Amino acid sequence: MIRVGAVNIDTSHPMGFADSMKKSGRMGYVGVYNDSFRGPEEVEGFIERYGLERRCGTLEELAGMCDIGFIQGCDWEEHIRCAMPFINAGKPVFLDKPAVGNLRDVRKLERLVREGAVVLGSSSARYCYEIQEFLAVPEAERGEIITVLGTTGVDEFNYGIHIVEAIGGLLGTGAREVRYMGRGEAGGKYAESWHISFADGKSAVYTCMTGTWQPFTLTVITTKNTFVLKINSGRLYDALMEQIADFMEGKPNLLAGVEALTESVKIALAGAASRAAGGAAVKLSELSEDGPSFDGPEFKRGYGAAAGKMYAL
Repeated sequence: MIRVGAVNIDTSHPMGFADSMKKSGRMGYVGVYNDSFRGPEEVEGFIERYGLERRCGTLEELAGMCDIGFIQGCDWEEHIRCAMPFINAGKPVFLDKPAVGNLRDVRKLERLVREGAVVLGSSSARYCYEIQEFLAVPEAERGEIITVLGTTGVDEFNYGIHIVEAIGGLLGTGAREVRYMGRGEAGGKYAESWHISFADGKSAVYTCMTGTWQPFTLTVITTKNTFVLKINSGRLYDALMEQIADFMEGKPNLLAGVEALTESVKIALAGAASRAAGGAAVKLSELSEDGPSFDGPEFKRGYGAAAGKMYAL
């Protein structure tokens, strides 16, 4: 069994991942390190519920007892710090979405991988079965993709990154620029949309409705037809854990390289910069560390204040 180290249990993801791991028996959490807002009662509940061996006092201790680290805290600005003991020990790390939230950390992550770090991630939507099944149909039959329209809800970045990564799962890398298209409002709710231009002439539009959950939906327009993919959220974690297990076992897998993961973050950053510029197109190559970014500590404060107890038995 692949031994997994859990770093922070802020969200429901560690629970969902553990349940998916249990189905196949290929992976399992063996230890946990927690320095976030979940209290001792919840950490002990997580350990008991999933049969972990122990709670570790340091990240280095956890890195020493596992094959791969899962960095799962909801403050994405802490992800690289938490990943370093695994990277220093020569262990791969999975960064839960969003992997990072500013251009400085994007560049740091890319540099670490160039230096030999193994970084996996980030959104389960990128690897969903619906995308896998669509891409398995020969292009001669389904047609070449021209445009993808993606929709989701909840928030622009922590949740919105899912649909950006899903678009990447369909179109690959090569995003050139992003343009903020505008905002629609009704009933006290609002949705915002962004247009992505790719270097090969393809395009995508993604829309996020803030404050309301919406299903992940992808409309794929090809040279032959239009296809609607409504992602089954109940199967998302299974698809992701399957790909990670395949990677760890040396089998063929669909896991994206770090340049694809960081491109998704750059798209979101360019989208925020375009909105700040009144809808002017922003090239990914011209992003600046002084430009808009997404505040991980602030997100964690809000998430932690609203979070009920989830793991205590």
